[in-house]
Amino acid sequence: MSADILLEVENLGFHIDGKQLLHNVSFSLQRGEITTVIGPNGAGKSTLVKVITGLLPASSGEVKLAPRLTFGYVPQRLHMDASLPIKVSRFLSLSDCSKSAYKQALALFDVSHLYNQLMHRLSGGELQRVLLARAVARKPDVLVLDEPLQGVDVNGQSELYRLIASLRDELDCAIFMVSHDLHLVMAQTDKVLCLNQHVCCQGQPESVSQHPEYLRLFGKSVAEEFAVYTHHHDHHHNIHGDAVSCDKGCDHA
Repeated sequence: MSADILLEVENLGFHIDGKQLLHNVSFSLQRGEITTVIGPNGAGKSTLVKVITGLLPASSGEVKLAPRLTFGYVPQRLHMDASLPIKVSRFLSLSDCSKSAYKQALALFDVSHLYNQLMHRLSGGELQRVLLARAVARKPDVLVLDEPLQGVDVNGQSELYRLIASLRDELDCAIFMVSHDLHLVMAQTDKVLCLNQHVCCQGQPESVSQHPEYLRLFGKSVAEEFAVYTHHHDHHHNIHGDAVSCDKGCDHA
C-alpha cells in the first residue's frame, strides 16, 4: 500500500448460514478523505463495517491495514440497559484515552453538560453525540461511523455532518461512514461507495449520482433532487437547529 492508503479491501466476501451478504468487494481508504457507503436495506453496509473493523471475520478476500492503525467506531445501535446504570463519565473512561481527551471531545460535540448523566437516560441525539465523542477522543486513523445521525433532529443533521467533515482535517484521518441520508451524503463526502452485496459503483458524488446502477437503485428523481440540493444557501442550521447566516468561511455559501 502507498503511504496515504490506510486500509485496502480486496475481493472481500462474507456469508453466514449459507447466505451471501458480501461478494467481491474492493476499495481503499485514504488519509484525509471521507468515503460514504450507501445502498438499500439489506445491502450489507453494516456487515462491511464490522468486517473491516475486525468484529466479524471475512469469509474470503483480504483486509489490509496500515501499520499500527487505530480505529474509532460508532455502531449503528447501542442499547443501554437501565438495570445496569452507568454514567457518561464512566462509559468514556472505559476507552483507552485520557480524561482530558474525552472531555475535549465532549466539548467538540457540545455535550459537556452530559458528563454526569446516566447513559440510559440520554435522548437518541445525545447518545449519538456521546458515542461520536468517545470515538474521536481516541484520535483514530480511521473514523468508522455506522448511521451516525440516528436520533438527531433533522435541523441539526446538516451541521453535524459538517462537524464530522471537519474532523478529517483536525485528526488527519480517513472517515468511513454508512448513511441513508443521500442528499446530505452527496454534499459532504469525497467518495461514494454504492453497495448492494457487491460494489455497484464508486467514485466522486457527482459521477456516482449519474451512474446507471445508482439510478437503478434509487431512481432518477433522487438524482434530480440532488441537483437541486446542491444550490447555494445563504444560511445553515447549527447543531441545535437554529438558523445561522453564512459567511466566507462556509463551504456551501
